[in-house]
Amino acid sequence: MRQILKFKWPIAIALIALTAVLFILSPNLTKQAEEAGTFQLPENADSKIAADLLEEAGAGDETISVVFTYDQPVEDKAQQTVSSIAEELEGEGSLIKNVLDPFESEELTEQLVSKNKQTVLLPITVDGTDEEVNDLANRIREDMIPDDTTAYVTGEAIINHDVNESAQKGLERTEMITVALIFVLLLAVFRSITTPFIPLFAVGITYLLSQSIVAFLIDWIGFPVSNYTQIFLVAVLFGIGTDYCILLLSRYKEELTEGHSVEDAIVNTYKTAGRTLLISGLAVFIGFAAIGFADFPIFKSAVGVAVGIAVLMLVLFTIVPFFMALLKDKLFWPSKQSASHKDSKLWTRFGRFSINKPIWSMLVVAVIMVPLLFTYDDQLSFNTVNEIGSDYESVKGLDAIEEGFGKGDSLPVKVILQQDEAIVTEELLPYIETISNDIEKNEDVDSVRSITRPAGEVIDDFYVDSQLSQVAEGLNEATSGLNEVQSGLTEVQKGLNQINGQIPSGSNAGGLEEAVNGLGQVNDQLGAISQGLQQSQNVAAASEQLGQVQQQLGQIQQGLAGASSDLQGQSGQVSELSGGISDLSKGVGSSIDGLNEIKNGLQDAADLVTNMGNSNALRDTGVFIPKGTLDNEEFGPAIERYAFDEQKAVTLEVILKEDPYSTEAIQTVREIKETVSRSIDGTPLEDATVAYSGVSSINSDLSDISTSDFTRTVIIMLVGLFIILTVLFRSMIMPIVMIGSLLLTYFTSMAISELIFINLLGYDGITWAVPFFGFVMLIALGVDYSIFLLDRFNEEASIGIMEAMHRSMAKMGTVVITAAIILAGTFGAMMPSGVLSLMQIATIVITGLLLYGLIVLPLLIPAVVVSFGNGIWWPFKPKKR
Repeated sequence: MRQILKFKWPIAIALIALTAVLFILSPNLTKQAEEAGTFQLPENADSKIAADLLEEAGAGDETISVVFTYDQPVEDKAQQTVSSIAEELEGEGSLIKNVLDPFESEELTEQLVSKNKQTVLLPITVDGTDEEVNDLANRIREDMIPDDTTAYVTGEAIINHDVNESAQKGLERTEMITVALIFVLLLAVFRSITTPFIPLFAVGITYLLSQSIVAFLIDWIGFPVSNYTQIFLVAVLFGIGTDYCILLLSRYKEELTEGHSVEDAIVNTYKTAGRTLLISGLAVFIGFAAIGFADFPIFKSAVGVAVGIAVLMLVLFTIVPFFMALLKDKLFWPSKQSASHKDSKLWTRFGRFSINKPIWSMLVVAVIMVPLLFTYDDQLSFNTVNEIGSDYESVKGLDAIEEGFGKGDSLPVKVILQQDEAIVTEELLPYIETISNDIEKNEDVDSVRSITRPAGEVIDDFYVDSQLSQVAEGLNEATSGLNEVQSGLTEVQKGLNQINGQIPSGSNAGGLEEAVNGLGQVNDQLGAISQGLQQSQNVAAASEQLGQVQQQLGQIQQGLAGASSDLQGQSGQVSELSGGISDLSKGVGSSIDGLNEIKNGLQDAADLVTNMGNSNALRDTGVFIPKGTLDNEEFGPAIERYAFDEQKAVTLEVILKEDPYSTEAIQTVREIKETVSRSIDGTPLEDATVAYSGVSSINSDLSDISTSDFTRTVIIMLVGLFIILTVLFRSMIMPIVMIGSLLLTYFTSMAISELIFINLLGYDGITWAVPFFGFVMLIALGVDYSIFLLDRFNEEASIGIMEAMHRSMAKMGTVVITAAIILAGTFGAMMPSGVLSLMQIATIVITGLLLYGLIVLPLLIPAVVVSFGNGIWWPFKPKKR
């Protein structure tokens, strides 16, 4: 320390200059956090796979919606306004890929206009960065929507942008409130105008330098970053930085009042309080550094605080002694005393009770905290919208969609299947329909839209029972047609018999009688064919037999033509009969045409049945897509909407009955994943890549990943703290007591937070990221206060365990309570941020620090320590008296 004091000016100038240069040159941390995104999922997450797959296939388009709301059913004028905006959007530029005018067709009107006709959706498919999409949304709001029209622009990118914007505004408010709050608290603690500026300057330098270093690390090595990075840097550095400054300045004041020179006072301060500072800083550093072992990028983003802690230690050992040496006793002007040196009357009273009656003290803590633990449900919320509230337009639009169309329709779950070969074929689409059908069986699924059911409704014609029913109807029609042909030919036969009876003997019309006989035979054959068709339904045989009958009728028609020609050459009445034969010949021709239609129909039915018999998909699924279906113009829009990547991939849109952000939706997504896995097992699609996207899918991934990552990271963090505390305190019991007491405090604080936000304020749960960050903050920061107490206890141990604990509590009580109040105050500055997750984290930390400082530390830990006696240093040797 003397060397640092010797070169205090060069060191201080260099550090301040370095901070200024790095601050000017460093990237914008706020911009980096926004670019990283609200949700950062690992590469193996289903939603991340889906996003990458869509991006690689050039299908990473996103849909935003203009939501129009009306007090009355939409009228012609409003319809024209919507259509006009749609037309204007289509010419807006390359960013917009498609615009669906809800009044372009009846089908679109049915899908995009609510049943009460008071909500109208104008979907816009866009392909661009989040920044470009939000710029487009602003242009739509400002330039296209008339002033007398109520309309909102919403979509996933817009909601995420609003969340980021809200977080940044919250950060700005937090920074200002934190600085003002700390200044006021330091005035109260030191009763000096000068003193508060030293911690604020030191912590300010720390924050600016840390922020710059973290920003460079993000650019250079891909250091994790999120909105939480900057916010936690502010809260933690200003909080514990101020606490550490209080510890140093208080001890410095004490050394000066004892008559030491300025230099000796500084050196003694860093020998005593500096040691405690290093232990505490190291513990906090390990706590936040352990976060680096997390897989989840959002969790890892708090590791930047570890960088801040390292910088804080550097500043506290350079800048703070610089001001101590520079200002000397003027550092405390105009105060002559510091309230922080007085023994804590509150902790002294607590100490008498907890040390003399340890069992009763532990029971008191149990009575206070255990009932709260039984109320803890670990009820989480994944509703991003709750983060920003309903004042934002994107949220109002989402609410309007939910009210008009149902909750699930606003943000569907997308199931994506992709393989190396074409998936849009008649042979494979039945499996897509089976997947759609299996998903829809889930009671929490409202409908499924896919390439085989584009409107979300089942197409019965694709199912074999419907197709066989149609074939049966065709056979009945064919039988009826044969009966009609038989009747026609019977009439022709009668007519020919009449004509034959009127021809005088000796006339040349012998072919007429043969025709009459032939018609009789044909009718008999048709009757046999009809009967055989009804009995055996042998379509192919019937078709072949009809071909033979047609040939016979052709010959009869030729014979009639010859007879008519022969009679025409004769005179008198006989010649007139040729006209009747000619008319009857036409009747035979009509019969031939009728049989031809029947034959073609039977041939089509035969081909259909044959193809069905040869279809593996039909045997597997009960679904059959007839050949030529995909070439039908009416099927084109479905292929365009639900197929991509040169028809090697398809999308299924699953509309949920529940709110897409709800925990019920997460469970439904898990069930959908299991359903799809079962549906494709053993099919030609079993090797296809399956991925899921959409809000509910992302939240499902967040739930699974955050839970496993939380468990693993917490274990690493606690093990790291246990090892370092064991080494520093030369005891395995003390670290267990410290960590155990912090865990008790954490879960009690979580229970209280649930009571406040769920039971009292009516939120659907604690935001999913809050338990992790609340745990890290409370454990890493709360361990400081147990270190303050037990490190002093170790120093005093030579006078006896009970007496050492009494003295330690009296001396450290004010320091701990003051530090806890200041740290709680810095987190309290998050409350006006308006960001729900920050408010919940602040509640957990504030509640935890107050519980720890006023109940656990003064009542539980002393009681446990004195109960162990010398065993508190196990397995090491106890302190010598």
